[in-house]
Amino acid sequence: MSTEGMQTTEVKAKTLYIQAIEDILSKTLMNIDKFGTRFPHVSLNGKYLLNDNDDWTDGFWSGILWLCYEYSQDERYLKAAEGAVASFRQRLEQQVVLDHHDIGFLYSLSAKAQWIITGDERARELALAAADVLMRRWRNTSDGSGYIQAWGAQENEQEAGRIIIDCLLNLPLLYWASEQTGDPKYREIAEIQAERTRRYIVRGDDSSYHTFFFDTKTGVPIGGATHQGYSNGSTWTRGQAWGVYGFALSYRYTGNEVFLETSKRMARYFLEHLPEDSVAYWDFNAPVAADTYRDSSASAIVAAGLAELISHLDAADPDRLYFEQMLAISMQSLINNYATIGDDDAEGFLKHGSYHIHGGLSPDDYMIWGDYYYLEALMRLAHGVSGYWYERN
Repeated sequence: MSTEGMQTTEVKAKTLYIQAIEDILSKTLMNIDKFGTRFPHVSLNGKYLLNDNDDWTDGFWSGILWLCYEYSQDERYLKAAEGAVASFRQRLEQQVVLDHHDIGFLYSLSAKAQWIITGDERARELALAAADVLMRRWRNTSDGSGYIQAWGAQENEQEAGRIIIDCLLNLPLLYWASEQTGDPKYREIAEIQAERTRRYIVRGDDSSYHTFFFDTKTGVPIGGATHQGYSNGSTWTRGQAWGVYGFALSYRYTGNEVFLETSKRMARYFLEHLPEDSVAYWDFNAPVAADTYRDSSASAIVAAGLAELISHLDAADPDRLYFEQMLAISMQSLINNYATIGDDDAEGFLKHGSYHIHGGLSPDDYMIWGDYYYLEALMRLAHGVSGYWYERN
């Protein structure tokens, strides 16, 4: 393709991205009125299920509000976002359902976002307090390594030895806390967790387990398992997506080339196993039939993750052009085939996300995290505005 042709293609793509963002802005205003002070989780029959800020997903709604405010500078989004952060302050003070690893999902996209955008010192302090809550998940082992326990109390025998690939997106809160405080302990634990995830959850063929178990006393590895995937040996696509984005972010903070290479390898695996329309099924090993569920949220996460990954690659990198082309193809498919553009009554932005297939939970609905990462990817591509995983230069 000629330089002129490439420029025309880029202009058309950017126009498409802006149209998608504008649609999201109007839907979000509608949702602010609908949701009030409550938080969307996943949908049922096209309507978001709401909670009082007691779920692991609630930060994604506040992240959407902050991104909408950054794009539009409309005070209505700002007011709603500030109200969400106030709710997160109350949640932390009352310790409402914080016995899990998802603290970064909650507070990077709420309090830390407010700090990044407005410089609010109280928001910074709240995000740092949340980092301390996440640090309480750290479990020492006799081999001197340790790990961040995914779920439950330390006394919970069933969960005590479990790590989870999703946690990679919570580690930026710890890396950031070290930058803010000058205390290396946050970064050290985050880097150990990322390396342990790389070593045990990422398989030799660049696919991934969802979770992995260790002996709680010695740290000796026991084996990989799934919680939401098709089987213990399968590759749950959202888990693979967390790896693509999470290792790229760990590279940003540490400069460790191994993390960058792992992100690249996991991205290539994800992209090479996509179906014809370039949007993932819910598990790469699930039997494919006409009614096999998709997970548009996994593809949305990878889209945002690819934008992050590409930002670290030189123009001469042999993988860069491939990732750029696949990102454009995936985004075009999400917009044309999965987005709710033109449906003024739709609460969600992306159709055909899946939450927990085996658990029978929202197998084909809107996912608030899918909506968030879709908007983040659009903002990155149209305006160069990243999410809230790190401070911006």
